[in-house]
Amino acid sequence: MTVSNTSSSTATTTSATTVSGGASIANNFDQFLTLLTTQLKNQSPLDPLDTNQFTAQLVQFAGVEQQLKTNETLTSLLSLNSAGTATSAVGFIGSTITADGATTRLEDGEAEWQVNVPRGGSATITIKNANGSVVQTLTKSLVAGDQTYKWDGTTSTAQKAPDGEYTITIDAKDTAGAAMTATTKISGVVDGVDFTGSIPTLKIGAISVPIDQVKSVVRKS
Repeated sequence: MTVSNTSSSTATTTSATTVSGGASIANNFDQFLTLLTTQLKNQSPLDPLDTNQFTAQLVQFAGVEQQLKTNETLTSLLSLNSAGTATSAVGFIGSTITADGATTRLEDGEAEWQVNVPRGGSATITIKNANGSVVQTLTKSLVAGDQTYKWDGTTSTAQKAPDGEYTITIDAKDTAGAAMTATTKISGVVDGVDFTGSIPTLKIGAISVPIDQVKSVVRKS
């Protein structure tokens, strides 16, 4: 069981982007101060800076200062949010999750998918291996609602498929012959977390499941 330790790199990238933006604002702020100070030093005593103009510049000064403080606050919030998300994702390790997906793992001669169709009917089920080659095609009756489809790894040539990742495709039709959409979900035990993407990805063997696609979690006591 391993956890991909890449959160630090993601955090570094996010931090670098934020710091870069903050540095840009800070530079503009410093330039503004320099220009304002120079303007006050070099104004003519006989023709001093107009009060309205000076007030407008002070307002701009205050706005830039406020933007700097807002940027610092957002940086802190992003850091806290990233840390919380990482902690939450790691907590999935060892749990059995159910998520949207069509690819699951065949292991010890067993693979299963959760299937849902709006109406009863029949379907042509196609199963492909990780290389995209079709290993099994068959027809099965479906009932309306949720149901489980289990595959024992038997191929179309009556051979046993090796353990690995397999993807199911369902071409479903109702009893009247009208096409209907079949949705699939997969289940498995989380054994790792990948932080390289914009959101953490849970790992079930070689299968990647974005954390926002998780539908249910079961942890065995």
